[in-house]
Amino acid sequence: MTDVDGAMGRAITASLGARGISSPNPPVGAVILDVDGAVAGIGHTSAPGGAHAEVNALAQAGSRAAGGTAVVTLEPCNHTGRTGPCTEALIAAGVREVAYAVADPNPLASGGHRRLEDAGVLVQGGVRAGEVSSGPLREWLFRQKHGRPMVTAKFAASIDGRIAAPDGTSQWITGDVARGRVHDERAQLDAIIVGTGTVLTDDPTLTARNPDGSLRRHQPMRVVVGLSEISPQARIFNADARTLQVRDRDPNRVLAALGDLANVQIEGGSRLLGAFFAAGLVDRVQAYIAPLVIGGGASAVVDETVQTLTQGHRFVTQSAETLGDDVLLTLTATR
Repeated sequence: MTDVDGAMGRAITASLGARGISSPNPPVGAVILDVDGAVAGIGHTSAPGGAHAEVNALAQAGSRAAGGTAVVTLEPCNHTGRTGPCTEALIAAGVREVAYAVADPNPLASGGHRRLEDAGVLVQGGVRAGEVSSGPLREWLFRQKHGRPMVTAKFAASIDGRIAAPDGTSQWITGDVARGRVHDERAQLDAIIVGTGTVLTDDPTLTARNPDGSLRRHQPMRVVVGLSEISPQARIFNADARTLQVRDRDPNRVLAALGDLANVQIEGGSRLLGAFFAAGLVDRVQAYIAPLVIGGGASAVVDETVQTLTQGHRFVTQSAETLGDDVLLTLTATR
């Protein structure tokens, strides 16, 4: 018996391996089950120009795909871009059934469901759709709908909202577990955005690292925003990752300069964060809160457009997670 639901769970897990590396293509996962329902192949989207998830899974499955079932997190594409249509690859492999989670909203790539049915393949859509659309495909689907990246504002602060003491010290407000989680999150991003003030003050590398300090497999692009001159010897310009300097302060123009990226995170400073909040361009907040009261020093966010409580930017709590002694609050915009 074919366990489509269980296979979709494996496809979702596989898709996580494509987060960050697949943009502008969606991070898709695929599983091929043979005629007996056993897993024959698993794949995810490669870097741009490489194979899509279905093709990678089919390559692993080989002849066992014939008469089997393909389980994919996104409706198989039906167009030729840098690679051929995944629908044709599935048909050529002799797959008998296809199950997918989310319909492709891109009109250039949609139509896979109908093409497969026209070829005699049994097709089922909507399998664990909510889990996929709010998980691995969330940022890509957001971009398809809004025409811009999904923006996360991230900061680490004391319980009174301070990111540094009055003397400027800020390392480390949160503990090892929380900092490890930051690097886990960075490894799935398309880009990290900071202001020139942060670079001049902290000289950060803005890389995703393992606990031993080595670099993760995927590094997000580093984006420096602002008009101040940055020394070419700053660590943000090292060879560990790509760096883009955007000589502008307008949040909309900053996002436009990023091209077709889907998943970006602002990590400071407080005025840059405030500008994105004021522009209504923060879609998610990740606030790492330490059990610490500082009482003075720099605030996490500075937004001078807010003069009264009703002008504040309200969010919905998605989750609250304990990380060692710290708490990670993940919030989403109410719009």
